[in-house]
Amino acid sequence: MSEPSGKATDGSPATRSGRGFRILGIQQVAIGGIDKTRLGALWVDVLGLKIKSSFVSERENVDEDIAALGSGEHEVEIDLMQPLDPERKPAVHLPPLNHIGLWVDDLRAAVAWMSANGVRLAPGGIRPGASGHDICFIHPRGNDQFPVSGEGVLIELVQAPPAVIAALG
Repeated sequence: MSEPSGKATDGSPATRSGRGFRILGIQQVAIGGIDKTRLGALWVDVLGLKIKSSFVSERENVDEDIAALGSGEHEVEIDLMQPLDPERKPAVHLPPLNHIGLWVDDLRAAVAWMSANGVRLAPGGIRPGASGHDICFIHPRGNDQFPVSGEGVLIELVQAPPAVIAALG
């Protein structure tokens, strides 16, 4: 795998041309619990975040409220998630810090490069996410074929819209 440290071989910062994509910033932090109203007691009632939307998916076993921190292209979502059925997978409440979402300027290029360079991606491929952006996940555990992973952390790659690319890129 080339440039694993985020630096080009000459020591300079990695550029989009080396990989075909750039990670631009944090898009979301997803927090799970058995009851999202208890999560809201802290994030909404105490910390003052506003709920901007909700999302329910039987397939993903999730009922979530999407809160916002910041605004505009610098907004970060704080997803407050509870499972529809605590006995089913995926268990969005375990671990409580479910995943971190990262803005990427070219999701398809990122997936192609990562797949070719030993990164294990989670099943499901590129698909629409709760906020309407295309997403894909880096698996939290590597395997023999794809040894590079989130080392216990699920990482969501989120296709950044043009305004976010302009602001953060």
